[in-house]
Amino acid sequence: MQKEKRVWFVTGTSTGFGRQLVEQLISENELVVATARNIDKISDWSNKPNVLIETVDVTIPSQIEKAMQQAVDRWGRIDILVNNAGWGYFGSVEETDDQKVRQMMETNFWGVSNATRSVLPIMRKQESGYIINLSSIAGLLGTPSLGYYNASKHAVEGLMKSLLKEVSPLGIKITNIEPGPFRTDWAGRSHLSAPQTISAYDATAHKRTQTIEGFSGEQKGSPALVAKAIIKLSQLKNPPLHFLAGKDAFNRFQEEIEQEKIDFNNFKEDSTHLDYGDEGYWD
Repeated sequence: MQKEKRVWFVTGTSTGFGRQLVEQLISENELVVATARNIDKISDWSNKPNVLIETVDVTIPSQIEKAMQQAVDRWGRIDILVNNAGWGYFGSVEETDDQKVRQMMETNFWGVSNATRSVLPIMRKQESGYIINLSSIAGLLGTPSLGYYNASKHAVEGLMKSLLKEVSPLGIKITNIEPGPFRTDWAGRSHLSAPQTISAYDATAHKRTQTIEGFSGEQKGSPALVAKAIIKLSQLKNPPLHFLAGKDAFNRFQEEIEQEKIDFNNFKEDSTHLDYGDEGYWD
């Protein structure tokens, strides 16, 4: 029996994870709504009968809603939303340009929120759906030079943890993909950097920025294999909320968990003596 084709709605498909995912979905003959701010960059898919190309800037809800309606009009449903659009900003917190990081937050967080809120009525009506977010290991860690990028991804993680509890009874699933270094444009053209004007940060934020920018294009992680992992996750009855992508992400988060356990356990007594009646503990 031939498997039923699913309808995927993918944001930010001109490069990186988004492009690789669409290529893989085309090869598997799935139905894909491929979106980008500049659709000239994805025009090579225009002759594919299973691809619908739509102009979408995720910071503009009306464009998302229009594209999703086009998908429903054509194929009757949206089974999987992949929130992939995003970009990076490197620099110490003190040196950061507020206007630039607010623009990043508009894409990385509010763009995810916009697309998610637009698809939820469709998925609720279907009583099924799957939302996949290209988050980052940065959404689970803290890294010098990535403070505001970390914050944008932490925000996505927090939103989706809460949303899952709201929508899982409605047949809607959620997974946050949390990649470490992969060979995408993120460390190259898909980021901005703060000016390095404060020498006190040379050994921390500035050094980290130089390291990240220096290995752009040489990362060991394969975006094509992440695409395969995403498709495998989409076939699971009970996919995980978190999927650590890559050895670097996996190992670094294990270290984070261990450090958190140390902090929690070291201060357990103080943490657990803060109720009325515990006043004697502090005397």
